[in-house]
Amino acid sequence: MLSTISAAAGRLLISEPFMLDPNFKRSVIILTEFSADGAMGFILNHHGEYMLGDVLPDVSYSEMPVYEGGPVGKNTLHFIHRVPEKIDGGIEIASGVYWGGDFEQIKKLVSNYQLNQTEIKFFAGYSGWTAQQLDGEIAADSWIVTDRFAPETLFEGEEHNLWKDVIKGLGNRYAHIANFPENPALN
Repeated sequence: MLSTISAAAGRLLISEPFMLDPNFKRSVIILTEFSADGAMGFILNHHGEYMLGDVLPDVSYSEMPVYEGGPVGKNTLHFIHRVPEKIDGGIEIASGVYWGGDFEQIKKLVSNYQLNQTEIKFFAGYSGWTAQQLDGEIAADSWIVTDRFAPETLFEGEEHNLWKDVIKGLGNRYAHIANFPENPALN
């Protein structure tokens, strides 16, 4: 199922259907950095065990989920958003998707209920690859790379369906794998 486009910041990585690594099983990752030095991104569909108020007790609105961004730096908090008119300093990594920005501004917006989970997504940790590591994994068919997605899909979709939804959005060439069982032995 060789990917037809190369990895780059702002593109999605979709794990192959039978990936054994529990960190990346049925994962959709948005790449925030990709260069000769390596790559970085966040898993969009692994809901973590914490809410924002658990990791930021000084923020009064605690009902926003914190996703497991990946197995690296789990004690760090990151975010992507789609509201540059509310958050200064973000870097546009894909059309309508921004990475980072003024964190103090975000804390105020969240505390004042002026920012909600359809506008921003928080991550504990990140997914990282050393130089050439991700290229090797893509060549081994561990990942499908795509730039075919709408920003709303990342923020408004249900995370437990995101992997299937993104696969189906790739068209007929890939749509059949969306229904593969997680464990082929149970088929």
